[in-house]
Amino acid sequence: MTNFLVTGAMGCIGAWTLYHLVKQGKPVVSFDLSTDRHRLDLLLNTHEQKSITFAQGDLTNTEQVTQLFKDHDITHVVHLAALQVPMCKVNPVLGAQVNVTGTVNVFEAARQIGMRHLAYASSIAVYGPPEDYVVDILPHDAPMLPRTLYGVYKVANEGLADVYWRDHGISSTTLRPYTVYGLGRDQGLTSEPTKAMQAAARGNDYHIGFGGKMQFQYASDVALQFITAAEQPMDGALGFNLGTEVISVETVAQIISDIVPEASITVGDDRLPFPEGFESSELNDAFNTVYETPLHDAIAATIEGFRATVQ
Repeated sequence: MTNFLVTGAMGCIGAWTLYHLVKQGKPVVSFDLSTDRHRLDLLLNTHEQKSITFAQGDLTNTEQVTQLFKDHDITHVVHLAALQVPMCKVNPVLGAQVNVTGTVNVFEAARQIGMRHLAYASSIAVYGPPEDYVVDILPHDAPMLPRTLYGVYKVANEGLADVYWRDHGISSTTLRPYTVYGLGRDQGLTSEPTKAMQAAARGNDYHIGFGGKMQFQYASDVALQFITAAEQPMDGALGFNLGTEVISVETVAQIISDIVPEASITVGDDRLPFPEGFESSELNDAFNTVYETPLHDAIAATIEGFRATVQ
C-alpha cells in the first residue's frame, strides 16, 4: 500500500500533484495551512476531491508533522510547501521557519517512521544573476550564488538533505523549476505568462511586464516529475534542474495571440535577474521519463481550461 503526502498542496504545483495522484488512483494526503481550494477546483470536481484526505496544519510544528506521518502511514512524500521570494523578504524569520525548519521537520518525520526516500522542491533561485556566470546556459554543477533569502533557504535545504543522507541513509531528490505556467499559477513574478493566458481566454488584452529568454515548464509536467522523483529512490541527496528549450517571452505571447487572435498580448523590456536557462542532461540521464508537453499544446490546454471556468 502506498500513501502519498503532498505538502503545500493548495499551491499550483501541489494542486497538479494531487490531480495526477487522484487520476492514477493513488491514496494521497493533502497538507497545507490554507484551506483555499480554488486552484484544485480548476482541476478536480467535488466528487473527485473526495478521494483526497485533507489535513490542515502548520509545517513549522514539529510534533504535528511527525504525527501526520504516523497517523497516515506515509510511504511517499512530495514536499512543496514554501513561502515565496516576496514573503521571505518581508518576513525573514517566518520565511526561515517555513522554508528551512519546515523542511527539517519533513526529513525528521521521515526518519522517525523509517522512510528511506523523499522528493522536495528547490528552485533556480539557488543560482545568482546572469552576470555571476560566464555562460547563458548553466551546467548542472554551476556554483550556487543566491541573491535572495528565498534562494539562501533553498540552498540550506539542499545541504540538510545531504546531511540526512550521510547521517541517516535517507535519500532525496530535489527538482529546481524555472518559469512554471498552467492552471493555478496565479502567484509570483513569473506567473504573468499564465495570467496572460487567462486574460486571453476571456478575450482580454494583457501586458507581460518582462521580456527576454527563459525556460518554461508546464505545471502538469512538473507535478508528474515530482511524483516520479518520489517513487524512484536514488543513492544520495540529488538535485536536478528542470531544463527545457530556452524560449523568448515574446514567443509565448505570440503563441497566445495565435490561439486567441482577438487578444493583444504585449511584452515589456525588463529582464528577470536569472540566467537564460539550465542544462538538464543529468535529469534526462537519471529518469526513464522526463515530462515535457510541447509548448503550444500546453498553452492551448491552459487557455481551454480557463475558458471552461467562465462558461
